[in-house]
Amino acid sequence: MRKLRALDLFCCEGGAAMGLHRAGFDVVGVDIKPQTRFPFAFHQADAMTFPLDGFDFVWASPPCQKFCALATREDLSHYPDLIDPIRQRLVTSGLPFVIENVPGAPVRRDLLLCGAMFGLRSYRHRHFECSFPVEQLEHPKHTVRVNRRGENRREHWARGGFITVTGDVGVYCGPEAMGIDWMSGNGMSEAIPPAYAEYIGRAAINHITETAALEAAQ
Repeated sequence: MRKLRALDLFCCEGGAAMGLHRAGFDVVGVDIKPQTRFPFAFHQADAMTFPLDGFDFVWASPPCQKFCALATREDLSHYPDLIDPIRQRLVTSGLPFVIENVPGAPVRRDLLLCGAMFGLRSYRHRHFECSFPVEQLEHPKHTVRVNRRGENRREHWARGGFITVTGDVGVYCGPEAMGIDWMSGNGMSEAIPPAYAEYIGRAAINHITETAALEAAQ
């Protein structure tokens, strides 16, 4: 059987792409900005118009700034909301897809993942809208606590990492904590741990394989 192809839209520096690669996909990334650290085949292009032909699965991580926690301290109304437009495009394509974004974003919450579910030292909650079934993992209790305003934040940045906080719970998120040691600081600030996409990617491959088998049997 040929290797399945995944398209990573709004790919940034490739946290999701690495997970999809580990799950077994051949991955191509697309982003409007140049991404010199992206670890696989890359196209600098508009994710809203890039051709979907020839792919078996699409992952989309549209800009999250409009919905992130900074909205409580900064006017982020000028950032685009591309979630509904990309959803319409992916539904129309008929391909299996996932849309990933931060808590508070208007994605259908089919799945919530947290680093604690994978034994990572990063909680980093993300919601996933999935066009196929993915089992929800048990959510372990958070155990690491930091100052709500990110105590020693500047010191953490100097060491190549940062504090991510959910309520009053947070954890140091350096590259080794998330499994993304090829990324820049800006890349880490937006990335998901590859473990999240690997988990979902394996479910996607099972779905695609099972669907193909059912169609072949008819």
